[in-house]
Amino acid sequence: MSKLVHAQWSSKMTFVLAAAGSAVGLGNIWRFSYMVGDSGGAAFVLIYLACVALVGLPILVAEWLIGRRGQENPINAMADLARRNGRLPAWAVVGASGVLAAFLILSFYSVIGGWSLSYTLGSVTGRFTGQDADAIGALFGSLLGSPGMLTLWHTAFMALVIFIVARGVTKGLEGAVRTMMPGLVLLLIVLVGYGMTTGHFGEALAFMFRPDWSAVTGGVVLAAMGQAFFTLSLGMGIMMAYGSYLGEDVNLIGTARTVIILDTVIALLAGMAIFPIVFANGMSPADGPGLIFVNLPVAFGNMTGGAILGLMFFLLLTFAALTSAISLLEPVVELVEERTPLSRVAATLTSGVAVWALGIAALMSFNVWGDFLIFGLNIFDLLDTFTSKVLLPLTGLGAILFVAWCLERQSVASELGLAGGTERLWHLVARYVAPIGVIVVFVTGLL
Repeated sequence: MSKLVHAQWSSKMTFVLAAAGSAVGLGNIWRFSYMVGDSGGAAFVLIYLACVALVGLPILVAEWLIGRRGQENPINAMADLARRNGRLPAWAVVGASGVLAAFLILSFYSVIGGWSLSYTLGSVTGRFTGQDADAIGALFGSLLGSPGMLTLWHTAFMALVIFIVARGVTKGLEGAVRTMMPGLVLLLIVLVGYGMTTGHFGEALAFMFRPDWSAVTGGVVLAAMGQAFFTLSLGMGIMMAYGSYLGEDVNLIGTARTVIILDTVIALLAGMAIFPIVFANGMSPADGPGLIFVNLPVAFGNMTGGAILGLMFFLLLTFAALTSAISLLEPVVELVEERTPLSRVAATLTSGVAVWALGIAALMSFNVWGDFLIFGLNIFDLLDTFTSKVLLPLTGLGAILFVAWCLERQSVASELGLAGGTERLWHLVARYVAPIGVIVVFVTGLL
């Protein structure tokens, strides 16, 4: 196939919004804030930021650099750059691993996105009004137990993702993030404002930010390192694909800092929105998905103005899911579009339907295929475990090793605008610190 003329982001700001939108996902809305509160508060935040600087940022910059230099899908970009630098074309497996990870993750991520859509409608129709925890738990159990309902919502969510991505970089990706990211932030600010009126805002802030160094253990440091890696959408081919639409005028390190700050601030704002409601209703912040899909609906259903607040919260959750989902589909579509004669629309439909089909298998893990296990895991959990513990760290490791060891050092320094001490620090971190950090996360994840 001849190389397509690549689309470009219309501005640095839209690229930042797209990258931040990819990073801000369902996990940010509850998991990061809970980890902060349960792992030392401000102490954990400081450790997390250090891990981001030493592991997350170098790999993020490396993936963008590969994408920008290659100006193609992750597989072609890795193969072409390896060839140009006298390296084995087998480095393309790093790109392939990332695209595969994105494909597999989106298949089950879309199922959870469907839950969010279902709960958004439930908030509009007053389904949660006056219900207790048992009733809401039964509603959630009924949803999981119905392959028909899960398929309906999974299909609706994937249809939205396909529609956005099919419109291309400028009309699709940019148009979506320009609308959804400001909307997400606005919804968060309103919900934080409500949290301040509950009488438990101070308790939430203490839970999240009071430094408790005694809570910091080796396991907490590893959790911070893992969160720093996974929260930035690393190892999924996303950042390579997004980097391929970047112009030469964008400062990669400065932009990476901006994306990391946005991602972290939004995650912390989510905690400041959620935990005052949690504490005001005597709930546990440690309930994970149950907190989002069982406990919070109980709170919304039994408070003044709860219908509106519930709608806003599940809209927020849906926006976060969509911005991540469109980024997950993009590297797959980019690959299909560049390696086949298919148009953008046809490539998106083909890729999206394939993801949707695998998602059907994932959602059936909760009902009719609940007893079908592979290595002791149902299909949903197997997809989650294989991608998070194997594909993502190995892809990220491959990307940073390639940039640090296979590309000419001076050309990388020049492209990143580094010289003297800053260049030597980058070289040290990229060659040794970041790879060792990923290897530690990978090995401990398998144990």
